[in-house]
This record gives sequence, structure tokens and C-alpha cells, in this order.
Amino acid sequence: MKIAIGRIVSLDYRLHLGDGDIIDESLPGDPFVYLHGSGQIVPGLERGLEGLSMGDARNLVVPPADGYGEYQADGLQEVPRTAFPRDVDPREGMQFEARSPKGETFPMTVKEVKRESIVVDLNHPLAGKTLHFDVKVLGVREATPAELSHGHAHGPKGGHEH
Repeated sequence: MKIAIGRIVSLDYRLHLGDGDIIDESLPGDPFVYLHGSGQIVPGLERGLEGLSMGDARNLVVPPADGYGEYQADGLQEVPRTAFPRDVDPREGMQFEARSPKGETFPMTVKEVKRESIVVDLNHPLAGKTLHFDVKVLGVREATPAELSHGHAHGPKGGHEH
């Protein structure tokens, strides 16, 4: 069976930025499992996996536009210190999850700490980076109706509790 929209895919992966230093990977015996076509992985990786079958292995290079996007200079913003909880002492390099007025969450990295404000970077930490994925497809199966309706993979045989 080939990877296609509406199928559950299990894969081992390693991610690096072209230098070989692994920045993320699946753990042995714990593959990454997702519903293909549901937007759970970056678009370039999803396109690169389309049509592969169990046992296939590939090295896929995903440019920024098909990964986490280009780096946006206007993603740097200065916010008042009062925007952070009182019990948090922001330091350069710290990452936080912020929430938009619509309730969406997004990563935020502290770039500079000033006396009255904090400069944060709202770009994804991998924005502007070319992603190098080493992948091996471990399994492909049809999604259950419940998985399709929920928009994500459940257990190995489709079992899941919410």
C-alpha cells in the first residue's frame, strides 16, 4: 500500500539542517505516526512521502518555503515585561508558547531582555532553514472512519479514547 491522503503512516525519521547534527528524530521502537494529508507535518515532507510504501527509505530536502516558512524580520517584536507572568524571569534564548487572540498557539523565543521590555522572535525556530529528513516508512494503512473524523491517527488498530 502506498502513502496517500487519508492513510495512516508510521515512519522512523531523523532531521538535520545539512550538517549531519541531528536536531530531532524518532526513538527506536517508537515511530512517528500521522494521518497523511491532515497537515500534521510540513508540506514539503508530506509531498516527498507521497507514493512511498512500507520499507522505502529516502533522504528528503525541504526548502524553507515548504517547511516552516521564510524568516520574517517583522517577527521580531518588543513587548512589555508585563506581558509575561510575574513568576517568570525571561532570559535570552528561552522559548515560550504564546496564544493569539483566536486561541492559536505559536512558539516565541526571547531574543533580548531590556529593563522594561522583552524582544521576542515570533518566527518558528526552524523558519528560514532548509530541512534534511532521513526517513524510512515502517507502515501504511487505511485510516479508520474515526481517525478521519478526528483528523489524526489513533492506536495501531485505530483504537483511541478522547
